[in-house]
Amino acid sequence: MDGNGRWAAARGLPRVAGHRAGAQAVRRTIEAALQHGVQWLTLYAFSSENWRRPEGEITDLTGLLRHYLRNEVTELAANGVRLRVIGERRRFAADIQAAFVDAERLTAGNARLNVTVALSYGGRSEIVAAARRVAEAALAGTLDPAALDEAGFAEKLFTAGTPDPDLILRTSGERRLSNFLLWQAAYAELVFLDVLWPDFGAQHFAEALADYARRERRFGARPV
Repeated sequence: MDGNGRWAAARGLPRVAGHRAGAQAVRRTIEAALQHGVQWLTLYAFSSENWRRPEGEITDLTGLLRHYLRNEVTELAANGVRLRVIGERRRFAADIQAAFVDAERLTAGNARLNVTVALSYGGRSEIVAAARRVAEAALAGTLDPAALDEAGFAEKLFTAGTPDPDLILRTSGERRLSNFLLWQAAYAELVFLDVLWPDFGAQHFAEALADYARRERRFGARPV
């Protein structure tokens, strides 16, 4: 979800205004996913690199996160949405970490739409953390390295229990993954849109799904 800052700058507004507008785009996207029967949606909301942003912007972003967790989760639960948070959760303040746990507990029984929010997340650090878990299990004698396969390694990732993405969509005209789901994106279809994230809406979502539906997915196999 890219382009909040540029959206605000184009309007002469502070960056936090772009983040607030981006939060509304999140709401529209979840509603569109529900409308189209999408069952899994992952939102890259805050990268591990974003901690290097100015302190004031970090404060604004975490404040918006607190607001969202306090005011939106009940509605998500009522709409059958299950919420999960992946990433280095311990980097957030204790009250936000507790809110993660409460939100996951409140929505745990839902299955209409699984929404995963990547916060303080980086694909490379996720893979390193998974490798560390494998090494620790091998040292403890609970895992035979010779028996480890791709499925077993995937169970060590933050996204364990979540299917690999079929479609990755990035806004704002940038054309790169920026450290997002690097392992999981091996065979994902990619869609890049020139629209800034705060302007993203149901029509853009539908167009991305239509683009995906026109593609032939072979997963490395030769066409028959």
